[in-house]
Amino acid sequence: MDRLYIVCVDDQREVLNALADDLEILNAHVEVEICESASEAKTLIEEIDANGDLLAVVISDQVMPGTSGVDFLTQLKEDGRFPKTLKILLTGLATHEDTIQAINEAGLDQYIEKPWSQEDLVIKIKKLLTLYVLRSGLDYQSFIQVLDQTTLYEGLRART
Repeated sequence: MDRLYIVCVDDQREVLNALADDLEILNAHVEVEICESASEAKTLIEEIDANGDLLAVVISDQVMPGTSGVDFLTQLKEDGRFPKTLKILLTGLATHEDTIQAINEAGLDQYIEKPWSQEDLVIKIKKLLTLYVLRSGLDYQSFIQVLDQTTLYEGLRART
């Protein structure tokens, strides 16, 4: 079975630890990895791809040293290896222009403001994981415990 990955990118260790803790409920079926920069995330994503595993979701902060979240997510969108990867901008400091750019250029799938609630984050991640599994044609039964049942039902129903 291919492993699904969620990659979290933020330059603040406390935020990364909070994300990892909040997403721990998914660990039995999904690998949650944390990176402190876009550069570190790019290296990790190369390893995930080289191992034949699947990059399902990327959660990125906007304001980071070096590459911004919008620029990082835009580069990811333009990389032909990850057309189904879903992208989240998680930030408390994005400007209106940043948000528009993220939607238009990075193909943003979700925008989550800091601070977030664990319940809301997990609900959104489960929906995105479900969309990823359906769009990728994966056997959803292997991931059923971490999928959003309503999204799964609607997706399967649309296929018939």
